[in-house]
Amino acid sequence: MNRPVKRRAFLASLAATSSLAIPAAWSQGPARLVPLKFTLDFRITGQTAPFFLAQNKGYYKDEGLDVTIDVGAGSVTSITRIASGVYQLGLGDISSLVEFNAQNAGTPLVQAVYQYYNRAPFVIIGRKDRGITTDFHSLEGKKIAAAAVESTRRSWPMVARKLRLKPDLFAWSTTDFSSRDNVMVRGDVDGATYFHDSAVSLFARMKQDELSVLPYANAGVNLYGNAILASSNLIAQNPRVIAAFLRATNRAIVETFANPAAAIAATRQREPILDEKVELERWRLTAQYLGAPDTRGHGLGDIRKLLVEQQVDEVVEVYGLKTRPSPDGLFNLSMLPPKADRMVDA
Repeated sequence: MNRPVKRRAFLASLAATSSLAIPAAWSQGPARLVPLKFTLDFRITGQTAPFFLAQNKGYYKDEGLDVTIDVGAGSVTSITRIASGVYQLGLGDISSLVEFNAQNAGTPLVQAVYQYYNRAPFVIIGRKDRGITTDFHSLEGKKIAAAAVESTRRSWPMVARKLRLKPDLFAWSTTDFSSRDNVMVRGDVDGATYFHDSAVSLFARMKQDELSVLPYANAGVNLYGNAILASSNLIAQNPRVIAAFLRATNRAIVETFANPAAAIAATRQREPILDEKVELERWRLTAQYLGAPDTRGHGLGDIRKLLVEQQVDEVVEVYGLKTRPSPDGLFNLSMLPPKADRMVDA
């Protein structure tokens, strides 16, 4: 038996064992709170404020749930945590899920149940004093900072193909996430990759009119970003639990669009060190990607099948995957709240 098959068997056995307690808790209806473990993809910031608003205002408890929210260490870790059954739900990137499914063939261990980022917030931010404009051609010959393995960097060839640019249009400067702002401020590099809403730390140190923001979406690269993911065992054995979680979370997302200050205040109760002004600006950027133009038609949480199929094809080719996972296996949106409850002004 090769290593991927062994790993898949191990993850499946863990998931099957650890998911048994959830259905039992609702076997007689939600008479007591059902414990759920939810993993973020990264640290606590305004990007994920709705989850803490839902927790703070008791929306999860109203649905019969006792939700624990833990910090994460990247999308790959989130997916592995859920696949192993250690967590039932979490946030993770769709492209990373495509890669995981390609490496773990067969019935998916993890599926997306609510699309959080309707567009991945991938951007390159460049210094105007180095000649970088909002035209991707202006990156030619520049030095761009990025972590060794991160989604914005890995997805760059998709932009290059779409705009018919050379894949090596510029030189990468491998930089830790923690050092990215520093090398930008010092001018050691000409630009850097960011999640757009993560760039507020840079904007706090450099004037925004000194910087050019180049969103991948502007190049016609329509990628879905982080989604709420669930274990396939929980989906199969107790979809009511997931539906309850999504109702509470969606309620909080809609309220965060209407009143972000309240959501940031709830988040700061969990993480008091956060700066309210910074996190409000972070949410303002996040909201542009959650409430992307598509959501005017299908509402929050939903997707366009054609874009999913295109994303799978792009990821398979650019990431050099040996197999193409089924696009239909990535999502199970049968537990979404009604469309009327998911509409916001995008």
